[in-house]
Amino acid sequence: MSKEVELKLALPAQALPALRAHPLIADAPVEGADGVLLNTYFDTPGLELRSRKIAVRLRKDGERWLQTVKCAAASLGGLASRPEWEHPYRDERFDFSVVDIPDVRTELESVRSRLAPVFTTTFHRQTRRLTPAPGIVILAMIDEGTIEAGGRSSPICELELELVSGDGKDLYALACRLAADLPLRPEDASKAQRGYELYQNLRPAPRRARPVALSAKTEAREAFRQLAYELLAMWQTNEALALRLDDPEYVHQARVALRRLRTLLGLFRRALPNTLTQEWRPRFAALANGLGAARDADVVLDTLLAPITTQGPVGGDMQRLVAALEAHRDTERASLRQIEASAERGRAQLEFAAVLHALKPDADELVGSVARRAMKRVRRDARTSLAEAVAGDVAQLHRLRIVLKRLRYGLDFFASLWPQKVPEYARALAELQESLGAINDAAMGNRLLGELAGSDPGLAAARAFTAGWHAPRIAQLRAHALVDADALLGSPAPWKKGNAK
Repeated sequence: MSKEVELKLALPAQALPALRAHPLIADAPVEGADGVLLNTYFDTPGLELRSRKIAVRLRKDGERWLQTVKCAAASLGGLASRPEWEHPYRDERFDFSVVDIPDVRTELESVRSRLAPVFTTTFHRQTRRLTPAPGIVILAMIDEGTIEAGGRSSPICELELELVSGDGKDLYALACRLAADLPLRPEDASKAQRGYELYQNLRPAPRRARPVALSAKTEAREAFRQLAYELLAMWQTNEALALRLDDPEYVHQARVALRRLRTLLGLFRRALPNTLTQEWRPRFAALANGLGAARDADVVLDTLLAPITTQGPVGGDMQRLVAALEAHRDTERASLRQIEASAERGRAQLEFAAVLHALKPDADELVGSVARRAMKRVRRDARTSLAEAVAGDVAQLHRLRIVLKRLRYGLDFFASLWPQKVPEYARALAELQESLGAINDAAMGNRLLGELAGSDPGLAAARAFTAGWHAPRIAQLRAHALVDADALLGSPAPWKKGNAK
């Protein structure tokens, strides 16, 4: 068995000439012969291997046929390390005797007679041998081609950096150097994963936040790393999907991931190096704001205009306002797919993954104590904002919403530390946030519609009608939200000492 350690990077096809001409690639010696690789992946009719995260592949490399078995492994910031068994394919018969993990070999032997082709990948590969520093050897493989299954196809355009000697940090260092000049972004989805999705004709679901199980005695920086890797995967996945599929939820979940990352840094700031939080909190805020315009337009269409337009015929000015907002949304969506914008976010993903990989532990801090301190601090901020909002400060209602969002994210991060106490508190907080979110959406929507209306009297009238139509509901939400916030922030907190697991 060999261990494959690689960093997979995606790029637009139009950037391939620049990649091939980059000095780090163009000046590197050729490894093997450039050529076309034909690959067929096999599984049972019920896709049993996929369910067990095992891939079986036949590859034609020149005149040779090679059999490869791979087991899936978690990809962290695009970096994956997985067991692999490869040997010649002879006599038109699979041979799994070389698989030296007994459970894997048993699974393969049990399905051998039912294996059939599922999908193919065909791509041209160029391989270069890079030695960025003494003792470090990295193979750079440029793949361009297609995945085909069930009469459907999907393009392949990737750079794989495979570690021959060195460390994972060396892969990130090289990738960051390349990403400074090229629109690269880390790619967690393997060719096999994409092939199965194509075979099943699946539209990938947006990746939402997933729980991470922590113990109160987990070292704080290690807990941070685990949580941050999960959010990085959420960000990467949704942005990658948003680049090729038209679904506003991908953009929304990418933005949520960035906001959660920013909150995570704030909650752990006393356990982390100052330079990390000082650089990345504002950077995450800017990246989230960069996704905001497209998301805001979708929200206004769905929550403010659709309730009016779906009730019956509307006038020409309202129709024009809807059309103006849809045009604005389409422009903003298109801007997200521009190579320059994608390159900036891809660089940030790689650079933050490199930071997480290099983060050193600090045994003096455990996550249990860090979590309690952080959550107390956030709730104290929420009480201050609530008191100022009750006193009539409208801006503090918006501030209260933001602080309560941090509180909710914190509960999500640390839920496994206080499993008996969090659910009820979290439900009440989610309901309160829903109300405050609707209030904020109305205010944001009124501003956006005002910008689109400009000096057009008809559009301005349609905007005023929209605000008036929603005003009673928003007033009621505002009145109840302050009462509900007071009750929630006065109730016992889940993180009270003694509740930790």
